[in-house]
Amino acid sequence: MNYITTTQLRTQSSDLIANLMAGKSIQLIHRSKIVATISPTINKQPKKFNAERFGKLLDELNLPKTTHAQREKIYRKHLMDKYGQGLS
Repeated sequence: MNYITTTQLRTQSSDLIANLMAGKSIQLIHRSKIVATISPTINKQPKKFNAERFGKLLDELNLPKTTHAQREKIYRKHLMDKYGQGLS
């Protein structure tokens, strides 16, 4: 089992990360006492983006179509309501 002190957390963080990436658990020592065990998490693969499913979800929302000029006008109005005239 590897040990690391609270001072070494600041100075040797790259070694800590390397050990965690290697799958090792490390005990944290503070004032000569073991206060915790730092262990790596199990990396789960992120879900892949499904464009077809995303498109179906967008269709279900049935959002109104807006042009760039309309979006700009709505956004400017929102900024004026929120921050007032002083916005440039």
